[in-house]
Amino acid sequence: MSVRVIDVRERVLARNDEIARDVRTRIEEAGVLALNLVSSPGSGKTTLLERTLDALGSELSIAIVTGDVQTQNDADRLARHTSRLVHAVVTGGACHLDASQVANALDAIDLDETDILFIENVGNLVCPAAWDLGEAAKIVLFSVTEGEDKPAKYPRMFREASHVVISKADLLPHVPFDLERAKAFAREANPELGFLVTSALTGQGLDEWYGFLRSGAHLATQRLTSANQVSPG
Repeated sequence: MSVRVIDVRERVLARNDEIARDVRTRIEEAGVLALNLVSSPGSGKTTLLERTLDALGSELSIAIVTGDVQTQNDADRLARHTSRLVHAVVTGGACHLDASQVANALDAIDLDETDILFIENVGNLVCPAAWDLGEAAKIVLFSVTEGEDKPAKYPRMFREASHVVISKADLLPHVPFDLERAKAFAREANPELGFLVTSALTGQGLDEWYGFLRSGAHLATQRLTSANQVSPG
């Protein structure tokens, strides 16, 4: 008797990619910048978003989808910094968000009134690397309290990202972390990476981060305007 093997993971990923394409179309047609924030647990994603909401919330319309394994603690924290609904996805043990969860959240988001969509992924440098959520880019947060060789250990995540935000830079004088060596490891995985060095505690590098977001949001709007100008009718 012959045996037929079905690769369930491959089929699930294929379905996810199909949904992600639909999500990306919806986001791009609304002129929204969508960023997927990924990192190890405790790297500072939520704190960075809190500072970002405080600094840019009155200038840009920011929507947030945040994922956690068991709680909505991060969503509760972020909700204190915005008048908009924060969408909490509790994965119930899953180590990443998927495109269907983002698609469901979009149903409750007015994309026409949104400039930036942040997707705060589950803290994990393995699983989220393989899952397209329809974002414009993955942004890796890389804390100075982690080993410099994280990009060598988890190269796919860094290959999939466009930028690395090095966080908790205020601790550099107190931890054995070589910043340039960490960047070199990351560039070995992806020579095209951009870097921002930040501290959400002291504010170091946050103006550069805010400028990056303003530029990205403006570019997303420009692309929508250009597309509308060349559309027939």
